[in-house]
Amino acid sequence: MDKRQLRKSIKAQVAQISPDDKLREANVVFGHIEQTSVFAQSHNVMIFSSLPDELPTHHIIEKWAKKKNVYLPRVSGDDIEVIKYEPESLKKGSFDILEPTGVPLTDLSILDLIIVPGVAFDRNGNRCGRGKGFYDRFLSQTTATTIAVCFHCQLVENLPTEPHDIPAQYIVTSKFHTI
Repeated sequence: MDKRQLRKSIKAQVAQISPDDKLREANVVFGHIEQTSVFAQSHNVMIFSSLPDELPTHHIIEKWAKKKNVYLPRVSGDDIEVIKYEPESLKKGSFDILEPTGVPLTDLSILDLIIVPGVAFDRNGNRCGRGKGFYDRFLSQTTATTIAVCFHCQLVENLPTEPHDIPAQYIVTSKFHTI
């Protein structure tokens, strides 16, 4: 199955998950992360503002922002900028994603942990995004620990990869994790 077919198949499966089940699954996934030393030792965490077909993150962003410096991505042309989370600064940006409006981070080395979204993943951390390469370009510029998060149905046996694909170091679903 090529990436385009895989995206279509996974999106159909995710569409069958009820909003309550999505939130339950997110609570399990982020609960796993919160129990790790990787999370405990992180001060500067980047996470994504979720779309309806992604693991819900809005509640966890608010929760983590009480304990850590939380950063969100903003699409700028073909790239991702990283901006500190301020609840009052969010507005719909590219692709109807809630994005921060603040000043971009200039030193990505301060990021300790990056929570990575995607359409599909395999157990080796390989990811299939939405096809624009935003995260692959971004992740190639940082040394932060990366944790991919997804619904369990988004975890597949093997993903086709390309030389520019950047795998996540860890993967967490409600039923499987490598951390």
